[in-house]
Amino acid sequence: MNKTNSIDRRTVLAGLAATGIAATSPLHAGSGRKQPNFLFIMADDLGYADLSCYGRRDYRTPHIDALADRGMSFTSAYANSAVCTATRVGLITGRYQYRLPVGLEEPLALRKIGLPPEHPTVASLLRKAGYHTSLNGKWHMGQLPDYGPLKSGYDEFWGIRNGGVDYFTHDFAHMPDLWDGETLIEETGYLTDLLADRAIETISEQSKRDQPWFMSLHFTAPHWPWEGPDDKAESDRLNALPGMFAMMDWDGGSLATYAEMVTRLDYQVGRIVDAVRKLGIDDNTVIVFTSDNGGERYSDTWPFSGKKGELLEGGLRIPAIVVWPGLTQPGTKSDAPIMSMDWLPTFVAAGGGNQDAAFPSDGLDIRPALQGGDLPQRDLFWRYKNHGQQAMRRGRWKYLRIADNTFLFDVIADPLERANHKLREPAIYAELEAAWQAWDATMLPLDPESTTHGFEARDMADHIGAVSQH
Repeated sequence: MNKTNSIDRRTVLAGLAATGIAATSPLHAGSGRKQPNFLFIMADDLGYADLSCYGRRDYRTPHIDALADRGMSFTSAYANSAVCTATRVGLITGRYQYRLPVGLEEPLALRKIGLPPEHPTVASLLRKAGYHTSLNGKWHMGQLPDYGPLKSGYDEFWGIRNGGVDYFTHDFAHMPDLWDGETLIEETGYLTDLLADRAIETISEQSKRDQPWFMSLHFTAPHWPWEGPDDKAESDRLNALPGMFAMMDWDGGSLATYAEMVTRLDYQVGRIVDAVRKLGIDDNTVIVFTSDNGGERYSDTWPFSGKKGELLEGGLRIPAIVVWPGLTQPGTKSDAPIMSMDWLPTFVAAGGGNQDAAFPSDGLDIRPALQGGDLPQRDLFWRYKNHGQQAMRRGRWKYLRIADNTFLFDVIADPLERANHKLREPAIYAELEAAWQAWDATMLPLDPESTTHGFEARDMADHIGAVSQH
């Protein structure tokens, strides 16, 4: 593996040339073939081992497992953050989320802030390259009238704007939150099913046009509230509660309910993939399945510790499966570290587009890894306001700070992050800590007014209640 710690354009181009991608990839826009379609499917709060192909033992996910059998599974895929909005900002901009005020926010409900419409996104850059772009599902990067998918590069939007809704009423704390574009709508049905139905409809319509397409399909499953497809009674119980209590579901759920939510998600992914096949476009459609961050209450994150909201590996490490005709080989795995912000440079380059020179991606084009090769070694960085968390990974080593405690872990030999090598390897610890500080100095400072996932839920419930009375 390349041992350099910094990445520049020349290094990336050299890596692409070495693997033959730049000139010979059958799905490269300049190779004479059609631009590929991109179907990017993202679950919400799905833990690393919540799929049976990643190790879940108490239920099966046969349809997503079938994607893994057809393509490549990553074992070192990381989310840009351990929480929802921040990762989505990193994903859509291809940059560290800490470059934008909205990337410092979680949850997003309390302040008027969002993704600036003028900022380039993976959708706007692909649209410039001739793609039809759509977002189905969760947005969570700012509210109307100032922010929204249609203002940030998507031609179509059908889904929710907040962080989560009831699966049956589609309300967020008794506020309707299901949209077709910028129009509030009402639909009957389980949200996971509705999102799949809409995705199939959109793909079917788009397949009739002589135009490549990019779809972001952001399911809300298995994010709380803990409601399976037959749990309408649980929805009624929650919706009898006041304000934010109708959403948070502190006393709800079970391992059985979680299994129902994930297996329903798996079933609907299978329907969508089957629709692509029946339309005869699977040989020119790239399919990605991943999650926005680590799992929450009922997730399995083995062999890692930590959950959503924590910079331990369990809060950051996610499943990532890619089926890319002409690039990935069936049933292969890669341990190359990749991150949410890598999808923008990968898709834009493969789609024949160009990044905006004023907003260069912090990510990498990962197609060399998809062909079974290595990526240039690089540093990956995180921070999270709750408990003063800091983290970075360089090769096998990870620097971590939680409050006043600091650690150096070998995450390859010790994925559970139990053996602190800080005293055994003081030079490596000092080097990584200094690198994190130098990187942090290039990002926006933490905003003392921003909220975090770890703030007192009672405060948020009180806030929502006060707002609803005025």
